Amino acid sequence: MSIFKRLRDLTMSNINALIDKAEDPVKMTDQYIRDMQEDLEDAEKAVAAQIAIEKKFKQLYEEQEALVRKREEQAHIAAQAQNIDLARRALEEKKAAEAKMNEYKASYDQNKASADNLRAKLDEMRKQLTEMKNKRETLIARYNAAKAQTEINKALTGFSSDTASAGLKRMEEKMLQMEAQAEASNEMATKEKSLDDEFASLGKDKAVEDELAALMKKYEKPAE
Repeated sequence: MSIFKRLRDLTMSNINALIDKAEDPVKMTDQYIRDMQEDLEDAEKAVAAQIAIEKKFKQLYEEQEALVRKREEQAHIAAQAQNIDLARRALEEKKAAEAKMNEYKASYDQNKASADNLRAKLDEMRKQLTEMKNKRETLIARYNAAKAQTEINKALTGFSSDTASAGLKRMEEKMLQMEAQAEASNEMATKEKSLDDEFASLGKDKAVEDELAALMKKYEKPAE
C-alpha cells in the first residue's frame, strides 16, 4: 500500500459520508483514527528517509563546490609560480569536481523537491488526523445524547397524563376507603364494651356520688 494511500483515498469528505451511514459512528471513527495514525507513522519514516537522502546530496554537492573553489585557487597559485604542469592538474581536477558538483546539485534539488512535497503531505495528514480526533469528541457527545433520548422515548412509550391521573385517582379512592374502615373500626371498638365493663363503670359512678353526698352533708348548715 502506498504510504499516502489514506490521504488520497480517505479525504475528510469521504470519511464524513461513511461515518454518517455507519450504525456505530464512534467505533468507525476510532477505526479511522487508528488507521490514519498507522499511516502517519509510516509517512513520518518515509519523510525522514527522504530528508536524509536530501541532506546527503547536499553534503556531496557542498563538498564538490568547496573543492572547485580550492582547485581554482591552487591553479592561480601555480600560474603565478609559473608552474604550468601543476596549474594544468589543478584545472583538470577543478573541471572534474565541477561535473560532480553539478551532478550532485541536480540530485540535491530533485530530492529536496521530493522531501518538500512529502513534508506538505505529512502536514496534511497530521491536520486530517487532528480534525478526525476533534470530530470524534463531537460524535461521542451527539451519539450519547441520541442514545439517552432513545432510552427516554422507550420509557415513555405507553405512558400518558391520562394514565397517571387514573392511577392517582385510584390511589386516592383506596386511601379514602382505608380511612373509612379505620374510623368504623374505632367506633365499633367504642360501642362494643363488655357487660362487666358497664357494671364496673356503674360502680365507679355510685362511689363518687356517695362520697360527694357525704361531703356536702358534712358542710350542710343547720336549718334556722
